[in-house]
Amino acid sequence: MKKLITGISAILVLVVLLFGTQRYLASQTGTGESSDKVLNLYNWGDYLDPDLITKFTKETGYKVSYETFDSNEAMYTKIKQGGTSYDLTVPSDYMIKKMKRENLLLPLDHSKLTGINNYDTRFMNQTFDKNNKYSLPYFWGTLGIIYNDKYVKPQDVQHWDDLWASKFKNQIMLVDSARDALAMALVTQNKSVNDKSTADLAAAQAKLTTLMPNIKAIIADEIKMYMAQNEAAIAVTYSGEASQAMGNNSHLHYVVPSEGSNLWFDNIVMPKTAKHKAAAYAFLNFMSEPKNAAQNATYVGYATPNKRAMPFLSEAVRHDKQFYPDKKTLDNLQVYDDLGQRWTEKYNDAFLEFKMSQR
Repeated sequence: MKKLITGISAILVLVVLLFGTQRYLASQTGTGESSDKVLNLYNWGDYLDPDLITKFTKETGYKVSYETFDSNEAMYTKIKQGGTSYDLTVPSDYMIKKMKRENLLLPLDHSKLTGINNYDTRFMNQTFDKNNKYSLPYFWGTLGIIYNDKYVKPQDVQHWDDLWASKFKNQIMLVDSARDALAMALVTQNKSVNDKSTADLAAAQAKLTTLMPNIKAIIADEIKMYMAQNEAAIAVTYSGEASQAMGNNSHLHYVVPSEGSNLWFDNIVMPKTAKHKAAAYAFLNFMSEPKNAAQNATYVGYATPNKRAMPFLSEAVRHDKQFYPDKKTLDNLQVYDDLGQRWTEKYNDAFLEFKMSQR
């Protein structure tokens, strides 16, 4: 009985400490009910240099409440359900189109955006948000192949079809994404990454299934860590993930197949339930400043759409065609479209069946 009382006392102390800690964190991030000087930011994990949050708060007085998500779909679900009034979030291209269609976003007042002219016009006015009515570019990148020159010759992995070579049995890590895996297979069959043909999708799934003997693992964020640790010879992943892995292993290289791939955009938007609009515009303007955009790109590893940030990047980075490809390569890349619920489910089902074939 004494032990039980002691245990209860310890639990009570722990609860009080946790409550106090929660109150303290709320006061630091500005999530307390009485705070108006706050920005509620909902972003991908490890997608913003923490030093920039400190700098933003120092310059503007707005404290940042920072929450993260790991997929567009998770972000969309939480925004749609409501309950938390995020001031800004960072969806990808096709999801912006979907959120716009479902009236989940607020249009941006361009008269309040002081750095809009800093962005490269190539990354503005995209089909998913004409005239950037609802969004500003945050990062952009590609889907490609990362390989380790200790195990693979560069000339052997320049195209998607190269991955099907029998010599790569059990040597490839594949990003856990239906759109990306099927896009790769569709491109090998000269089809659009936004294909809506039942026959084409079935053919892509069948082609992908024949790749399974070469697949070592189907994973997400861990790819960059495993590749850096020489756990696999090849991986299919995103340019930013490749950049981070390459920063930790000089034997790694990244290539975007010339026959085509995905060009993706992550843009900042303001959800319809945003409560701190002044803070949101302050952050948009802060991140549009060239030095801040360059600092963030250096930290995260993805390509910045801010053309005036380029001089603040290292010469090696801004001239690296692996991550800032030339016009010829860009012209062969395709942006994902919102497939709609029916076709999204078809793609997901096809990918699930492919994964179930894993030995």
